[in-house]
Amino acid sequence: MILVTGATGKIGSEVVRLLGPVRTLVRTPSGGTDEVVGDFDRPDTLDAALRGVDTLVLIGPAVASQLTVLDRAAANGVRHVVRVTNHKAVDDSPVTRRRVHARIDAHLKASGMEYTLLAPNFFMQNLLALAPEIAATGGFSSSVGDGRIGMIDARDVAAAAATIATAPAEHAGRTYLLTGPELVTFADVAREWAAVTGRPVEYRRISAAEHQAVMESNGVPEAGSNAQVFELLAAGDGAWLSDDFAAVTGGSPRGLGAFLADCVGGKCRTPRLP
Repeated sequence: MILVTGATGKIGSEVVRLLGPVRTLVRTPSGGTDEVVGDFDRPDTLDAALRGVDTLVLIGPAVASQLTVLDRAAANGVRHVVRVTNHKAVDDSPVTRRRVHARIDAHLKASGMEYTLLAPNFFMQNLLALAPEIAATGGFSSSVGDGRIGMIDARDVAAAAATIATAPAEHAGRTYLLTGPELVTFADVAREWAAVTGRPVEYRRISAAEHQAVMESNGVPEAGSNAQVFELLAAGDGAWLSDDFAAVTGGSPRGLGAFLADCVGGKCRTPRLP
C-alpha cells in the first residue's frame, strides 16, 4: 500500500491523480476514497495513516515534524520512503529551510528504511505568483537578475515520484536531481509570458533588499528566506540541468513555454519555493 502526504498540494494531488486510488494523509477531509485526517504536528494521528503502508511518498514543507513522521513510519513497518527534498540540502546552507531538509534527509538515511530522494530545481509554478503584478503594471520585478535556472514543472516532480512509488526497489538509495529541459532567465519568462498572452511584459530588476520589502508588503510567508533564495539564484545557484527525469520516467520534462501556455491562465497553484 502507498501513502501520500501533502495530497491536496500541487505535487501531492498530481501524484494521487497519476497513481489512482491510494491512501492519503490530509489535514482537512476532501472526500477522497481512502484518506486519513492527520497532522505532522500531532503524532497520535499518524499511526492510522501509516498502518499497513509499504511505501510512503513524503511531500511537505521542511519542518522538524517530518522527523516524527519518519519515526512513526519506521515503527509501522514502512519499507520505502520517497521524499521531495532540496537540491542544496546541506547543514551549512544560508537558507534555513535547506538546513532543515538536510536534517530530515540524514534522519531518513539513518532510519533503516529504504529511501529515494527527489531534489528539484526551482518550480515553474512559483512564476504564477507574478500574475497579479503583470496584470496591474504590465511587468514584474525580481532580484534574480540574469541568473539562469533549470526550472521544472511541479507536475513533472509528481510524475517522477509516482513512477518510483510503483516500483521503489530499483530506486533504493538514489537521489534524483530534477530539472526542465533548458536553462532560462527571468527575461525569458517575460518574453514567453508575452508570447502566451499577446501583451508586452517588462522584467524589472531590483535588489534583494527591495525584493524582500515587496514580498513582506504583499504578506508573502518567509519573505527573508525567499529573498535569500533569489539572491542565490542570481549568483548561479539554479544554473544546472539533469537528465534524471528522463532516466526515471522515460519521458521528457515540460519546457517553460509549454508550462506557461498551459498554466498562465491560473490553472496551476503555487507550491513553496524549493
